[in-house]
Amino acid sequence: MTIQDFKWTREPDNYSFKPDRIEITTMPYTDLWQRTYYHFRNDNAPVLQMETEEKFFSFIVKTDFSESHHRFDQCGVVMYLDSENWLKGSVEYENESFQHLGSVVTNHGYSDWATTAIPADVKVMWYRFSRREDDYCIECSQDGEAFTQMRICHMWEGAGKISFGIYACSPEDSSFKAVFTDMRIMECAWKAHDGQQPD
Repeated sequence: MTIQDFKWTREPDNYSFKPDRIEITTMPYTDLWQRTYYHFRNDNAPVLQMETEEKFFSFIVKTDFSESHHRFDQCGVVMYLDSENWLKGSVEYENESFQHLGSVVTNHGYSDWATTAIPADVKVMWYRFSRREDDYCIECSQDGEAFTQMRICHMWEGAGKISFGIYACSPEDSSFKAVFTDMRIMECAWKAHDGQQPD
Protein backbone atom coordinates (compact mmCIF):
# COMPACT_ATOMS: atom_id res chain seq x y z
CA MET A 1 0.00 0.00 0.00
CA THR A 2 1.39 3.38 -1.08
CA ILE A 3 -0.10 6.85 -1.33
CA GLN A 4 -0.39 6.31 -5.08
CA ASP A 5 -3.05 3.68 -4.34
CA PHE A 6 -5.34 6.35 -2.87
CA LYS A 7 -7.67 8.70 -4.72
CA TRP A 8 -9.65 11.71 -3.57
CA THR A 9 -13.39 11.97 -3.39
CA ARG A 10 -13.71 15.74 -3.04
CA GLU A 11 -10.11 16.91 -2.78
CA PRO A 12 -9.61 19.50 -0.01
CA ASP A 13 -7.94 22.85 -0.60
CA ASN A 14 -5.18 22.26 1.95
CA TYR A 15 -3.42 18.93 2.50
CA SER A 16 0.04 17.40 2.35
CA PHE A 17 1.55 13.99 1.74
CA LYS A 18 4.76 13.24 3.62
CA PRO A 19 6.74 9.99 3.83
CA ASP A 20 5.35 9.17 7.26
CA ARG A 21 2.02 10.99 7.33
CA ILE A 22 -0.94 12.57 5.60
CA GLU A 23 -2.18 15.93 6.85
CA ILE A 24 -5.59 17.35 5.98
CA THR A 25 -6.74 20.82 7.00
CA THR A 26 -10.50 20.74 7.15
CA MET A 27 -12.79 23.25 5.52
CA PRO A 28 -15.78 24.77 7.33
CA TYR A 29 -19.24 23.29 6.78
CA THR A 30 -18.00 19.92 5.50
CA ASP A 31 -19.65 16.71 6.69
CA LEU A 32 -21.13 13.31 5.87
CA TRP A 33 -24.72 12.65 6.97
CA GLN A 34 -27.93 11.41 5.38
CA ARG A 35 -31.48 12.30 6.43
CA THR A 36 -32.10 10.53 9.77
CA TYR A 37 -33.40 12.75 12.59
CA TYR A 38 -31.90 15.98 11.30
CA HIS A 39 -33.64 15.53 7.92
CA PHE A 40 -30.81 17.26 6.09
CA ARG A 41 -28.23 15.70 3.78
CA ASN A 42 -24.53 16.61 3.93
CA ASP A 43 -22.19 14.99 1.45
CA ASN A 44 -19.16 17.23 1.00
CA ALA A 45 -16.40 15.93 3.32
CA PRO A 46 -13.01 15.17 1.76
CA VAL A 47 -12.41 11.42 1.53
CA LEU A 48 -9.12 9.75 0.54
CA GLN A 49 -9.52 6.08 -0.36
CA MET A 50 -8.19 3.06 -2.18
CA GLU A 51 -10.19 0.37 -3.96
CA THR A 52 -10.18 -3.37 -3.36
CA GLU A 53 -12.12 -6.51 -4.18
CA GLU A 54 -10.44 -8.41 -1.34
CA LYS A 55 -13.16 -9.99 0.83
CA PHE A 56 -11.18 -10.48 4.04
CA PHE A 57 -8.72 -7.90 5.39
CA SER A 58 -8.08 -5.26 8.05
CA PHE A 59 -6.92 -1.66 7.60
CA ILE A 60 -5.27 0.22 10.47
CA VAL A 61 -4.67 3.96 10.79
CA LYS A 62 -3.58 6.28 13.60
CA THR A 63 -5.29 9.66 13.83
CA ASP A 64 -4.02 12.75 15.65
CA PHE A 65 -6.63 15.47 16.16
CA SER A 66 -4.75 17.60 18.68
CA GLU A 67 -5.90 20.77 16.92
CA SER A 68 -9.64 19.97 16.98
CA HIS A 69 -11.42 22.67 18.96
CA HIS A 70 -14.95 23.25 17.68
CA ARG A 71 -18.13 21.21 17.95
CA PHE A 72 -18.17 18.21 15.57
CA ASP A 73 -14.56 18.64 14.32
CA GLN A 74 -13.66 15.07 13.36
CA CYS A 75 -11.31 12.74 11.49
CA GLY A 76 -11.10 9.00 11.16
CA VAL A 77 -11.59 5.89 9.07
CA VAL A 78 -14.18 5.65 6.30
CA MET A 79 -15.65 3.36 3.67
CA TYR A 80 -17.42 5.60 1.17
CA LEU A 81 -19.18 3.76 -1.65
CA ASP A 82 -21.47 6.56 -2.79
CA SER A 83 -23.46 9.37 -1.19
CA GLU A 84 -26.08 7.00 0.24
CA ASN A 85 -23.91 4.03 1.27
CA TRP A 86 -20.94 4.52 3.58
CA LEU A 87 -19.62 4.12 7.11
CA LYS A 88 -17.20 6.09 9.24
CA GLY A 89 -15.56 5.93 12.67
CA SER A 90 -14.08 8.96 14.45
CA VAL A 91 -13.81 11.13 17.52
CA GLU A 92 -15.99 14.24 17.26
CA TYR A 93 -15.08 17.22 19.42
CA GLU A 94 -17.92 18.47 21.62
CA ASN A 95 -16.51 20.85 24.25
CA GLU A 96 -13.66 21.26 26.74
CA SER A 97 -15.05 18.47 28.94
CA PHE A 98 -15.86 15.59 26.59
CA GLN A 99 -16.05 14.42 23.01
CA HIS A 100 -17.85 11.64 21.12
CA LEU A 101 -16.09 8.45 20.07
CA GLY A 102 -18.50 6.96 17.59
CA SER A 103 -19.48 5.57 14.25
CA VAL A 104 -22.05 6.26 11.56
CA VAL A 105 -23.43 3.61 9.22
CA THR A 106 -25.42 4.77 6.21
CA ASN A 107 -27.40 2.25 4.17
CA HIS A 108 -29.62 3.31 1.26
CA GLY A 109 -29.63 6.95 2.25
CA TYR A 110 -30.28 6.80 6.00
CA SER A 111 -27.58 7.33 8.65
CA ASP A 112 -27.42 6.14 12.21
CA TRP A 113 -25.02 7.42 14.87
CA ALA A 114 -23.69 5.39 17.81
CA THR A 115 -21.44 7.16 20.33
CA THR A 116 -19.86 7.01 23.73
CA ALA A 117 -18.46 9.98 25.63
CA ILE A 118 -14.69 10.11 26.22
CA PRO A 119 -12.54 12.79 27.91
CA ALA A 120 -11.69 15.86 25.86
CA ASP A 121 -7.98 15.43 26.51
CA VAL A 122 -7.81 12.30 24.30
CA LYS A 123 -6.14 13.58 21.15
CA VAL A 124 -4.95 10.39 19.43
CA MET A 125 -6.97 7.37 18.33
CA TRP A 126 -6.18 4.28 16.27
CA TYR A 127 -8.83 2.57 14.16
CA ARG A 128 -8.98 -0.92 12.71
CA PHE A 129 -11.46 -1.40 9.88
CA SER A 130 -12.13 -5.03 8.98
CA ARG A 131 -14.09 -6.71 6.21
CA ARG A 132 -15.62 -10.17 6.04
CA GLU A 133 -17.43 -10.19 2.69
CA ASP A 134 -20.35 -7.73 3.09
CA ASP A 135 -20.08 -7.45 6.88
CA TYR A 136 -17.78 -4.94 8.55
CA CYS A 137 -16.23 -4.15 11.93
CA ILE A 138 -14.72 -0.92 13.27
CA GLU A 139 -12.48 -1.07 16.33
CA CYS A 140 -10.51 1.60 18.19
CA SER A 141 -7.40 1.75 20.35
CA GLN A 142 -5.47 4.40 22.24
CA ASP A 143 -2.14 2.57 21.92
CA GLY A 144 -2.37 0.71 18.59
CA GLU A 145 -2.13 -2.64 20.36
CA ALA A 146 -5.33 -3.36 22.31
CA PHE A 147 -8.38 -2.75 20.10
CA THR A 148 -11.98 -2.49 21.32
CA GLN A 149 -15.04 -3.12 19.17
CA MET A 150 -17.03 -0.04 18.23
CA ARG A 151 -19.41 -1.43 15.64
CA ILE A 152 -20.32 -4.52 13.61
CA CYS A 153 -22.59 -3.82 10.67
CA HIS A 154 -23.86 -5.08 7.33
CA MET A 155 -23.51 -2.93 4.23
CA TRP A 156 -26.22 -3.66 1.69
CA GLU A 157 -24.06 -2.42 -1.17
CA GLY A 158 -20.78 -3.67 0.29
CA ALA A 159 -20.43 -7.12 -1.26
CA GLY A 160 -18.28 -6.30 -4.29
CA LYS A 161 -15.53 -3.79 -4.97
CA ILE A 162 -15.28 -1.24 -2.17
CA SER A 163 -13.33 1.92 -1.41
CA PHE A 164 -11.94 2.64 2.06
CA GLY A 165 -9.52 5.02 3.73
CA ILE A 166 -9.57 8.25 5.73
CA TYR A 167 -11.56 11.46 6.03
CA ALA A 168 -11.62 14.72 7.97
CA CYS A 169 -14.25 17.44 8.22
CA SER A 170 -15.65 20.35 10.22
CA PRO A 171 -19.46 20.47 10.00
CA GLU A 172 -19.69 23.94 11.54
CA ASP A 173 -17.65 27.14 11.07
CA SER A 174 -14.28 25.66 11.95
CA SER A 175 -11.03 24.32 10.57
CA PHE A 176 -8.28 22.14 12.04
CA LYS A 177 -5.34 19.99 10.93
CA ALA A 178 -5.92 16.23 11.06
CA VAL A 179 -2.85 13.96 10.94
CA PHE A 180 -2.91 10.34 9.76
CA THR A 181 0.02 7.96 10.25
CA ASP A 182 0.88 4.25 10.56
CA MET A 183 -1.52 3.14 7.83
CA ARG A 184 -1.30 -0.52 6.89
CA ILE A 185 -3.31 -3.40 5.49
CA MET A 186 -3.10 -6.81 7.13
CA GLU A 187 -4.73 -10.21 7.30
CA CYS A 188 -8.25 -9.91 8.65
CA ALA A 189 -7.99 -9.50 12.43
CA TRP A 190 -11.76 -9.94 12.80
CA LYS A 191 -11.93 -13.70 12.98
CA ALA A 192 -14.81 -15.93 11.95
CA HIS A 193 -17.48 -16.38 14.62
CA ASP A 194 -16.93 -19.52 16.73
CA GLY A 195 -20.16 -19.52 18.75
CA GLN A 196 -23.75 -20.14 17.67
CA GLN A 197 -23.91 -21.72 14.22
CA PRO A 198 -25.80 -20.10 11.33
CA ASP A 199 -29.39 -21.16 10.69
